[in-house]
Amino acid sequence: MKPEQSVTRYTALVIGAGGVIGRNLIDYLMTLPQWNVIGVSRRGGEDAPGLRYISADLLNKADTQDKLSHLTTVTHIFYAAYQDRPTWAELVQPNLAMLVNVVNTIEPIAPNLQHISLMQGYKVYGAHLGPFKTPAKETDAYHMPPEFNVDQQRFLEDRQPGSSWTWSALRPSVVCGFALGNPMNLAMVIGVYASISKELSLPLRFPGKPGAYHSLLEMTDATLLAHATVWAATDPRCANQAFNITNGDLFRWNELWPKIAAFFELETAPPLPLSLATVMSDKEDLWNSMIEKYGLVNTPYDDVSSWAFGDFVFSWDYDFFADGSKARRFGFHDFIDTETMFMDIFRNLRDRKILP
Repeated sequence: MKPEQSVTRYTALVIGAGGVIGRNLIDYLMTLPQWNVIGVSRRGGEDAPGLRYISADLLNKADTQDKLSHLTTVTHIFYAAYQDRPTWAELVQPNLAMLVNVVNTIEPIAPNLQHISLMQGYKVYGAHLGPFKTPAKETDAYHMPPEFNVDQQRFLEDRQPGSSWTWSALRPSVVCGFALGNPMNLAMVIGVYASISKELSLPLRFPGKPGAYHSLLEMTDATLLAHATVWAATDPRCANQAFNITNGDLFRWNELWPKIAAFFELETAPPLPLSLATVMSDKEDLWNSMIEKYGLVNTPYDDVSSWAFGDFVFSWDYDFFADGSKARRFGFHDFIDTETMFMDIFRNLRDRKILP
């Protein structure tokens, strides 16, 4: 009689555990019996069986080493941290420094480190700067710096030769999923904007640039992205590769927006360019009254409002999509309908009593 085969154990170090990407990645990893998970963020979190959180200031080299230097069992680093700054140039130093501090701390003390997963985005293609080549491909040339995503990848590329670990870079479109207190959560932007519009007896107007209402876009579901991230980190074919990860379909706001309005039982009206950061800045008192009126979870307005990010996404009056076929060629075939994704997230937010 053969002895029972033991389950392989991995230890995931999820950097940026509080964001929409990190949180959903942890949720997925917790469904996989062979994984232990350590989440790292500035806020920390609530421990659970197989999951513990560490609060660390990754910009501080000494604090990073103090908080992480005992994590000798880490096999996979999933890096999804992000520090916002006012300009593209100012983004480089902190976002590169955090990655460097993590790798410099973990690599020397974790002898079984197998993989470092880097979360990127379409900034690699210059999507944030204006109209860019679509569909964007992983082989496209980089644009004129500064660009922290490129610097982070080059750091891993330069560090990897001769190492026992490999790297992968995931490039999602706008990521949608459940997370609070995140500066880049489009589903929350839309949900709160719609709920406040309804409270004020207003139709749901698309607030972006006129051309943005008609441009061709795609999104990335946070759960789908989590599946892709673990796949790329554990499939040997994906070693030292970058992958665009998308839902698999395209849409235009002019078709999806009325369906979102219908979900919230709202009429639509012609689009009107609005700065959400401006027009929603005085709505905190209204939000607090809605919490009391509808028995919602007492969530601070700052934790549900990402208005600057909404303004950014709704300003894209050009096509915004990438070629996701490389991931399929390498073996990842998951997909989700974007309309279904949004409706599921809105229902989830209602079930959690975040939205009325």
